[in-house]
Amino acid sequence: MIDDAVLAQAEAVLSALRGRGLMLATAESCTGGLIAAALTAIAGSSDVVERGFVTYSNEAKSELLGVPALMIQTHGAVSEPVARAMAEGALARSRADVTVSVTGVAGPGGGSVEKPVGLVWFGRARRDGSFTHTEHHVFPGDRAAVRTATVVRALELLGEDVTPAGTC
Repeated sequence: MIDDAVLAQAEAVLSALRGRGLMLATAESCTGGLIAAALTAIAGSSDVVERGFVTYSNEAKSELLGVPALMIQTHGAVSEPVARAMAEGALARSRADVTVSVTGVAGPGGGSVEKPVGLVWFGRARRDGSFTHTEHHVFPGDRAAVRTATVVRALELLGEDVTPAGTC
């Protein structure tokens, strides 16, 4: 179940994108579609949400988003280059104007010293080419907490994309 605070955040993102006439797409790995689910839980979201890609496996990242297999082999699925390629691949394979991507280690297993449980890489891209942004965070908590924090940050990134600096 998506909590009310996340739904309010998703609704604000949809309203901001709608106000600018922008469509969005998500490219998700560790969240398994939770970002798209939060957005599409809002009635009327179909005029903003163009599509969502759930690319949980490395093969799906390559097949659906065009992430080079060699990039995944070289850097790992949880990496800056892969998050960037996922966001840009979602643009190339959709009609969206804005995309957000997430790839991470939600746990409880799968972490390492270099890539601990809670590490999530984010990508954000715009069709107008104005930017592709990447960032990473290491979120505390269990699998549910990491995935929820990832959804919240992804929605923040989408909101930052459409909210002019210095405004709420």
